[in-house]
Amino acid sequence: MTDTDVAVIGAGLAGSTTAAILGRAGIPATLIDPHPVYPPDLRCEKLDRGQVAILHKTGLDGIALSAATFDGATRDGKAWIARFGRVIDKRPGGQYGILYDDLVNVMRSAVPPEVSNVVAKAIRITTGDDRQEISLSNGSVITARLVVLANGLSVALKDQLGIERTVTSPCHSITLAFDIKPHPAKPFDFAALTYYPERARDRMAYLTLFPIGTSMRANLMVYRTMDDPWLREMRHNPERGLFALMPNLRRLIGDIEVVGPVKIRPADLYVSLGHRQAGIVLVGDAYASSCPAAGNGAGKVFTDVERLCNVHIPNWLASPGMAADKINQFYDDPVKRAYDETSTSWAYQLRSMSIEEGISWSIQRRLRFFVGAAISAACKIGVLSDGNQFVPEGWTQRLRDRT
Repeated sequence: MTDTDVAVIGAGLAGSTTAAILGRAGIPATLIDPHPVYPPDLRCEKLDRGQVAILHKTGLDGIALSAATFDGATRDGKAWIARFGRVIDKRPGGQYGILYDDLVNVMRSAVPPEVSNVVAKAIRITTGDDRQEISLSNGSVITARLVVLANGLSVALKDQLGIERTVTSPCHSITLAFDIKPHPAKPFDFAALTYYPERARDRMAYLTLFPIGTSMRANLMVYRTMDDPWLREMRHNPERGLFALMPNLRRLIGDIEVVGPVKIRPADLYVSLGHRQAGIVLVGDAYASSCPAAGNGAGKVFTDVERLCNVHIPNWLASPGMAADKINQFYDDPVKRAYDETSTSWAYQLRSMSIEEGISWSIQRRLRFFVGAAISAACKIGVLSDGNQFVPEGWTQRLRDRT
């Protein structure tokens, strides 16, 4: 039996970042995950400036963006914004492309050796007001004052604890991810490109092209069902499927070849119920999901982890016990709540803005581009000495960063 202050179950982005922050703060912690190296996984592949700003509060932004053991994060250049085959704006870059598994493994490399790393699966958990007990697949047992549940979509441990996952919007969006190269071989004219749908009936949010290392990555966000015939077309003949959806895209990117497989991931929106319990706290996707099309999943994870590790865990460990009233302070944290509410609101707003038909929605779509162009023009006027752009906080920040 091993004893620690904090046991972190799950070493994805939320869990590994949590373990890294706690370990660097000198808080005894144990990280539990069955994978010695995080496997390939289609999730976040881009960090915007707002998300990097949150990550900066953890002290891990430099490691995440420039780790030499991986390709590292690739910052884009000037980003083209386009629709109907026409470029409507060119904006300074500021986003970083990095594959999710690379990002997670970078974060794992930041976990100091003082944190015990257990390669096993947590199969049983018992919680209480004072001590928590975790049984592992290798037969060992870990006791801790606090358990941080960061095991993403897994529900087995939550079922044991009576924590329910309620799906609020099944298959809310679908992400398609693939690499492209020009055919015949020649450089693209753009460093990064965001292309918006030509018709609401296409049920598409946007296509974003951005560099990761030497590759040009494509993330295509759509609102469809998994049995849609167009998805089969994208699996078997992606070039034809891509230009069938966006006929005028060829004007900007020319003929292209899709390199490697097309990865497809549907995303449900869900929330947890019955999670306010003594001794255990849920972070990231273990608590609630976000829509990949809205692009705030990484920011949601970083907000959860930053508030938990920088504010709440040090306060909780300073006094005996780990009753539910302590845990509730995290779920009621105003910064966390505000980001959660914005994440959910933006997920539904973007879906409606993309696929709803009618005059009012058409007007809103046009206003969206006018507002975006106005923000871009204001940024160009207010260029800072270091080349960064000033962008107002709030919804304009979200619009500016995600486009």
